[in-house]
Amino acid sequence: MSSSSQLLETAVDQLATLPGIGRRTAMRMALDLLRREPHEVTRFSEAVRRLRDEVRYCTVCCNISDQPVCGICANPARDRSTVCVVEDIRDVIAIENTRQFKGLYHVLGGVISPMDGLGPDDLNTRQLFERVGRGDIVEVVLALGATLEGDTTGFYLHRKLKEQGVEVSQIARGISIGGELEQVDEVTLGRSIADRKPYEQGVRR
Repeated sequence: MSSSSQLLETAVDQLATLPGIGRRTAMRMALDLLRREPHEVTRFSEAVRRLRDEVRYCTVCCNISDQPVCGICANPARDRSTVCVVEDIRDVIAIENTRQFKGLYHVLGGVISPMDGLGPDDLNTRQLFERVGRGDIVEVVLALGATLEGDTTGFYLHRKLKEQGVEVSQIARGISIGGELEQVDEVTLGRSIADRKPYEQGVRR
């Protein structure tokens, strides 16, 4: 795919680096931007710039936030005795959309995956253990994908958290094996949160 404008080609190249965006889709997006009013494109580019430069990670739960502490952690109405551990930010959004969980979250930033060179120390595990160590948390809910990596991470966290004397549960497995939380419909995910069970009962033998 080529055009008479190198600037257009450069824009297409950059848009095509986004996940799920091929060059044809990138070309349509670039041409759409060209048709828009200059102030619209400026607003679009400024939003992207601020996203990259100003969004930070919550100092409590490692979720994305505009402030040092995210809106969920800062909300006094949330149940501070229960923390739901998830792989990434998309899982927080998925669970929040169910409106079934009223506690706080902890975002690991990934799962244990030796194939990818990711171990426990590469995740936000230290922050989780420190939170539990303060003594305010009664239950930790493991809401990880039904994958080998998710199960490995859950087993590791369960062992460590039990040593700290906290109750550990996991969401009910209404999710198919190999499934990711963000791909599960809200009804199924909400039921899985509501029907969570002690971790030991959910471990496959």
